[in-house]
Amino acid sequence: MNKTNLMALGLLSLSATLTSSAVFAGGNDDPLLTKVMLDQFEKGVDPQDPTQFSAQAWLGYDLNKLWLKTEGEYSNSDKQDLEIQALYSKPIAPYWDVQFGIKTDIKPTPTRNWAVIGVQGLAPYFFDIDAALFIGDQGRTAMRLSAEYELLITQKLILTPEVEVNLFGKDDAELGIGSGLSDVSAGLRLRYEIVREFAPYIGVDWRQKLGNTAEYSRNEGEDTQETQFVIGFRAWF
Repeated sequence: MNKTNLMALGLLSLSATLTSSAVFAGGNDDPLLTKVMLDQFEKGVDPQDPTQFSAQAWLGYDLNKLWLKTEGEYSNSDKQDLEIQALYSKPIAPYWDVQFGIKTDIKPTPTRNWAVIGVQGLAPYFFDIDAALFIGDQGRTAMRLSAEYELLITQKLILTPEVEVNLFGKDDAELGIGSGLSDVSAGLRLRYEIVREFAPYIGVDWRQKLGNTAEYSRNEGEDTQETQFVIGFRAWF
């Protein structure tokens, strides 16, 4: 799937959102709403550790929304990661939405573009799940699964374990990504909600590269596993 087809898919998603919005705009019981969530903004305690962020935002009505998702990492000018997703979202079951659109991996270069289809929602026992299939050009495919759980220690003190797994359908030597199970990460963060909209936190983050991805890293003299302690904050409005 080339870049033109990916952009066309994105425009169709946006058109569907706007068309649905027009249907609901005449009523007062389904207002247009927005929400911005900075899920993570953190820095490792070691001066050499990267700065990382993860954010989401949506605009829309009860049944139809346009989502923007982004996450990234910055260590120095030679080591950066940045991706952006634009998705149309529609509920398919209580607490579950199907999402489709486009994703662009801006950094590292070369840039990769993907079509996206996924689901996001609340699983039994209150696990937040985000799963997506990515389809790129030249036969590239990838999958991502992330899960998060919030454990209330008190009304303001919340412990959040989370895990993420990435898989790729074929090697991408230019970016040092191997086929199969590429990497797994897990984190544990303890936040204190000063107010519901703002909460500083401390935590630990662990990452492990696997398979061919680990082999690429070893050939470049890079570590295949890292653990860092982080300080950051979470906010929404």
